[in-house]
Parts: sequence; structure tokens; C-alpha cells
Amino acid sequence: MRSFQFQRRTFDGLICSVSRLQHQKLVTLNKGICVTRCHSNHVGSYQSPVDIASKSLSCDTDLKNYPLQISYQVEKELDIENNGYTVVVPIKQNSFITGGPLQDRYRLIQFHLHWGCSNDRGSEHTVDGQVYAGEIHLVHWNTDKYGSFQEALTQPDGLAVLGAVVKIGRENPGMKLVVDNMDKVVTSGSRCTVPSQFDPQTLLSYDISKYWTYPGSLTTPEYNESVTWIVFCEPFVISQNQMDALRSLRNPEGKCICDNFRDVKPLSQRCIRASF
Repeated sequence: MRSFQFQRRTFDGLICSVSRLQHQKLVTLNKGICVTRCHSNHVGSYQSPVDIASKSLSCDTDLKNYPLQISYQVEKELDIENNGYTVVVPIKQNSFITGGPLQDRYRLIQFHLHWGCSNDRGSEHTVDGQVYAGEIHLVHWNTDKYGSFQEALTQPDGLAVLGAVVKIGRENPGMKLVVDNMDKVVTSGSRCTVPSQFDPQTLLSYDISKYWTYPGSLTTPEYNESVTWIVFCEPFVISQNQMDALRSLRNPEGKCICDNFRDVKPLSQRCIRASF
């Protein structure tokens, strides 16, 4: 292992300057696969991800009686970016969520994924200790209270992230437009604009009434403890070919992007609530 410093990079809709954090980079070459993991000594009691011990949870009637409301607008075109760490799709239209654990309206700013080098790992959250092949995150910020994403980033109720663990199975229609254009963003730092409409609602093809929620953090630097996590019970299913397309992306060193997930953190005194 050796110490290193990141350059400024874009992720979760913000620019992170993480040189003042202590990181380690572990690079393992195995049959041409490059595994890059980032670790931080960040100390906080509201860090994410966590393990969701679902068997010990009971339904929170407040969540059941105040259902999650999602109002997404169709994108006129689709921007796709390889930021060297993952694939990011920025959202330009006014798409919002509210309800459930959220008292305010939160605007969708982007979505991205995390995945493993093999299908036995890749998710950030685990469920009853079970690890999945990946995880999708839809990132939102509180527009009712804050004037910008950067301001919301520093507030405990500033962000809301919809998450779902990724399971390998059938092809996901919601990911088709992204995956079909993945060959245009293989190189780190590359981006493309696809002149086709895209409906973010297609990413929510599962039962959105069943979820777990808890207060946590971003899973990338600077790990801001500003996130209300909403993790759906039902997995986000993609095909093996779609997963392989994600693994075809390259990092700044020209190696494949994979194992770009953060390990689970202690739940501490936090409470995970279930809507079902």
C-alpha cells in the first residue's frame, strides 16, 4: 500500500477536494482486473452504508400512512459521464420526491451506481449481512430549505438518496439507454450527450412502498452526514451483459472500474425504520 492524493473530481453532484483526508489505495491485479478501494479515517456516528437487519424491524405506521411521492419529469436528452470512479448521469429537469420520511421536497440531481469486480460483491448496503452485486443511487437535494446543492450538502436534512441493491437477472429497460451508450464513455473523464428522451421513473420498476430509511452520510468524500437514506426492499435487477458494460469503464490509470463501493459502517445509536 502507498499513500496518495486525489485530484479534484466530480461525484454525487459536487466537486470534492480530498487531499486533506488520509486515504490508502489498494491496487490488486488479478487476471487483468484492477481493484481500487478508498479508505478514510473520517470519524462520525452517522456514516453510511450500514447493514440493514431487516428481521428485527417492524413496520413504522407513520411511514405507511405518509407514502413516498415521486414526481419525475422526462429528460429531453441524456448526459452520461465516466468520472473515473463510476458512471454518473446528471438530471436537468425538475424531478422531485417527498413524503415518507421527508418533510420537504427534494430535487433529483443525478444517479450513479456502485459494483464489484465479480457478482459476489459490489453493494454498499447489506441486508441481514447479505452482499449483492451492486447498488444504484438516485441523489436528491432539499430545495424547500436550501438555495443550492452545495448549501444542502452541509445540512443534516440537506440530501435524500434513493438506493436499491443490484441483483443479476433479466435486462433492465431503465438502464438500456445508458448501457447502449457506455462504449462512448469508456475512458476516464469522458462524457457524451445522447439526443434521446429518458424517463428516470423507469429506474423505479420495483415496489417503492417497501423501503428502509435512516439518517446517514454520503459514501464518497467528504462523507457528509447530510443524507436521509431510503433503501428499497426490492432489488434493482440488471442483466449480466449490463453489468459487464459497467465493468468495461476505465479509471484514470486505464484499468477497469470495479469494487467502487464503501464498506459498511457501525449503526451506532441510529434507528432504521421500515415502511412495511
